[in-house]
Amino acid sequence: MRKRNYTVTIRMNKAEYDLLQSKVKESGRTQQEVVIKAIADLKIASAEEVEELKKLNQMFADILCQLRGATININQIARKLNTDGLLPNDNVLYFLNKNILKYRKESERIWLLIRRLISGQIHMEQ
Repeated sequence: MRKRNYTVTIRMNKAEYDLLQSKVKESGRTQQEVVIKAIADLKIASAEEVEELKKLNQMFADILCQLRGATININQIARKLNTDGLLPNDNVLYFLNKNILKYRKESERIWLLIRRLISGQIHMEQ
């Protein structure tokens, strides 16, 4: 008696079919073995996991945008100081120090969030 009693028919476009055939050829297995092995080893994400990953991706994109903005501001400050060739007065130094501390604090908060997200300590509701 057969162990596999079910037949599944699927449709593929040319690129998908060619990819399957290349996997069959390089593995030396049958099409059936390649497909069964692929689905057995593949973790299929739930709809909730997919949505969570989308949110995580958006959070990382937002974080990168904020970091880029801070980096641009710091570069503009450094460029201004270098091109003027003047020593900044106390007011300018106070302003720069205040902004650098603000960027540093914000970047530390961002990296803490990233670490917590990666370690699974927090979820995507934030």
